[in-house]
Amino acid sequence: MIEIKELSKTFSSHNGDFEALKNINITINDGEIFGIIGMSGAGKSTLVRCINMLERPTGGSVLIDGVDIGALSAGELRKMRRNVTMIFQGFNLLMQRNVLGNVCFPLELSGVPKKEAEKRALELLETVGLKDKAKSYPAQLSGGQQQRVAIARALATSPKVLLCDEATSALDPKTTRSILSLIKDINKKLGITVIIITHAMSVIEEICDKVAIIDNGEIAETGAVSDVFSSPKSRAARNLVYPEERDYLERSSGQRLLRLVFGGEYSADVPLIAKLAMDKGIAANIIMASTKTIGGNAYGNMLLSFKSDSDFVSAKEYFGSIEKLAAEEVQ
Repeated sequence: MIEIKELSKTFSSHNGDFEALKNINITINDGEIFGIIGMSGAGKSTLVRCINMLERPTGGSVLIDGVDIGALSAGELRKMRRNVTMIFQGFNLLMQRNVLGNVCFPLELSGVPKKEAEKRALELLETVGLKDKAKSYPAQLSGGQQQRVAIARALATSPKVLLCDEATSALDPKTTRSILSLIKDINKKLGITVIIITHAMSVIEEICDKVAIIDNGEIAETGAVSDVFSSPKSRAARNLVYPEERDYLERSSGQRLLRLVFGGEYSADVPLIAKLAMDKGIAANIIMASTKTIGGNAYGNMLLSFKSDSDFVSAKEYFGSIEKLAAEEVQ
């Protein structure tokens, strides 16, 4: 279990102090795939670097299995980092070493004999589907293949935790899906706790069990992905879950807008707008609509506008009476 308690990080410069993280509290259970998402500059990369002490927090603590890793000696911290490994957006492979040599590298640093290290590395390359590339060099590989090598290298020391800092940001959508599928498969087979740092909602939807929304260095919201994404409570979460609404709201001229959110057991095939017209005689204008799959269930939302306040009030009351359907005013 990873417990982040009252964590803060302040950077000092000649322009003054900057609070990158403020009073962060998160608990990540063993075996979870936990997502941390936020806009650029929100503090998510600083947070992940504090988890393995690449950045020393200004205040608070990070506990892994009850051990405060900020209190560890330099030697103990190096040992801990074999259990908490990391993959990055830029892959960070050693270009002068071939694929096998890259995966062997952390084992060499740990003092593992060469033959044993190579055997382990080949097993890991088979796990990530690149055993046939053992003698190739990073420059000869695609971006997705390089990230697979980085994952194999991160797994070399049999870690308990894998930190992924924007690990798919440099990849195209198809390759991103394949890497996320690989990470999910590794999580299931090996039971490794995975922490995903990203700015992309699609990554969280695809792979994560739980999510924390970070905004301006603070946790705005946290919970199960299906709960946060189907009914976001904070403004930061709504901006991420419903990004298309922001542009419309900036252009809207005082209209009252109603958002419908449905998911889980509620069927996306129900003709909501037609039912409203037939049952109440109210015409709704569909501004936008979308559906997505989270955890194997379909979720969707609609943004509606109405000709009058009375139509808005009646529609909100009508939709609010339908089980498994949430109706809320958008302001």
